[in-house]
Amino acid sequence: MGASQQIIHEIMGRFAKRNPNEPEFHQAVLEVLESLEPVIEKHPEFVKSGVLKRIVEPERQIIFRVPWVDDNGEVQVNRGFRVQFNSAIGPYKGGLRFHPSVNLGIIKFLGFEQIFKNSLTGLPIGGGKGGSDFDPKGKSDGEVMRFCQSFMAELYRHIGADVDVPAGDIGVGAREIGYLYGQYKKLTGLYTGVFTGKGLTYGGSLARTQATGFGLVYFVDEMLKANNHTIADKTVVISGSGNVAIYAAEKAGQLGAKIVAMSDSDGYIYDADGINLDTVKRLKEVERKRISGYCEYHPTSEYFTGSQGIWSIKCDIALPCATQNEINEESALKMVGNGVMVVAEGANMPSTPEAVKVFQSNNLLFGPAKAANAGGVATSALEMSQNSMRCSWTFDEVDAKLKEIMKNIYHTASQVAREYGHEGNLVTGANIAGFLKVANAMMAQGVV
Repeated sequence: MGASQQIIHEIMGRFAKRNPNEPEFHQAVLEVLESLEPVIEKHPEFVKSGVLKRIVEPERQIIFRVPWVDDNGEVQVNRGFRVQFNSAIGPYKGGLRFHPSVNLGIIKFLGFEQIFKNSLTGLPIGGGKGGSDFDPKGKSDGEVMRFCQSFMAELYRHIGADVDVPAGDIGVGAREIGYLYGQYKKLTGLYTGVFTGKGLTYGGSLARTQATGFGLVYFVDEMLKANNHTIADKTVVISGSGNVAIYAAEKAGQLGAKIVAMSDSDGYIYDADGINLDTVKRLKEVERKRISGYCEYHPTSEYFTGSQGIWSIKCDIALPCATQNEINEESALKMVGNGVMVVAEGANMPSTPEAVKVFQSNNLLFGPAKAANAGGVATSALEMSQNSMRCSWTFDEVDAKLKEIMKNIYHTASQVAREYGHEGNLVTGANIAGFLKVANAMMAQGVV
C-alpha cells in the first residue's frame, strides 16, 4: 500500500466509525478520496493542514421535528434535516428532498456531492442539502402547505440569502417552493433571494425549471463532440419522469435524438416510435398521475412494471435521472452488451461503483453526476445573481450562460483528468477539479 493509499485508508477508517450505517454517504466519500490519490502525492500540504479530514465532516447538521395536521384532523409527525456541509467558497447551496427514503445519511451523501458539483460550476456557492421523510405523493395541496409551513417554522432560523440558499429536489417542486418561501417571508418579514426555483412572479429565473435536464444534454453534446460524434439521430433511454428527465428528453429531442423509454418508481414505458413528451408532461406535471397512463393515449406503446428493466432496452445514450444506485453491475453489463456508447448521470450517484467500473473498463463515455447534472445548481446561482441585482434575464440569456457553464465543466474535468494521469476518466477529473478549488479556499482561510 502506497503512502497516499495509506492516508486514505486511515481517513476512511476514522470516517466509517463516526458515520455508521450510512452506506450512501460512505460510497460517495470513498469515491472522491480514491480519486484524490494523485493530488495527495502532489500536494502533501492538504494532508498536513487536515483538509482531507475536515472536508468529509459537515460544518453543521440540523435535525428537527415537523408536526402537521392532515385533512382528517389527525396530527402527523415527520423529521426534517438540513446539512450545511462546506462554506469555503460561498454560502451553502443545495436542494430539499421530500421522500420517505430520506434520512441523515442520505442528506449527508447528497450534501457532500454538492460541495464538488457547486465548485465545478465556477460560481461562488458552497455545499449543503436538506429535506424530510414526508411523502407529498397523494397529499392534498392543503396538507402539503401545512407540512411546508411547519417545516419552515424551524428551518428559517438556519438559512438566509448570504448564509444558506435551499432549492427543490425530489418531491419539492414549484408548489412546495411557493409554500416554503411564503412561510419564510411571513416569519422573517424579508423579501429576499433565500430560495431558488421560485415562481417567475416572485423572483424566480427563466430556464430554472429546465436547467438540470438541459444542462445534462449540453454536457452529453459537448462530450460527444469532443469524441467526434453528435447527439443527432441517437436513440436515448431516460429513467425517471420528473423535472430532470422531462427536460433532458425535451432538449435531446430538440437536438435530433429519439427518446424511446422513460419510467417512474412503479415501472417504465417503451415507445418504439419515440416518446410523446407532451403526454408525459400532462401526466406528471398537470394530472400528477403514474406513467402507466401513457399507454391509454398511445396504444402501440408498452408498459412494464418495475423500473429496473428499463436498462435492458437497446439504445445509444442512457441518461439515469431517477435516484441513487439505480444502475447496478448486472444492468451495466446489459447496457454494454446492447451497444450503449454514452452514460451520463442526471440523478445523484445513480450508478453503483461496480457499474461505473463496467462502463469505464468498456470505454463508454461516462459523465458522472457531479459534473453532468450541475446545470440545476448553476442556474440556481444565476437566479441568486438576478435577485441580488433586482433584475431578470431572458430565457435565452440564462440558457446561453447555462450552456457555457456545462461546456466549461466538461472541458475542465477532461483537462484535469489528463493533467493528473487519468485521461478520459471524467470521474477522477471532476472529483479533483471540484476538490482543488474548495481545498485551496480552506487552506487560505485557516483551520476553521
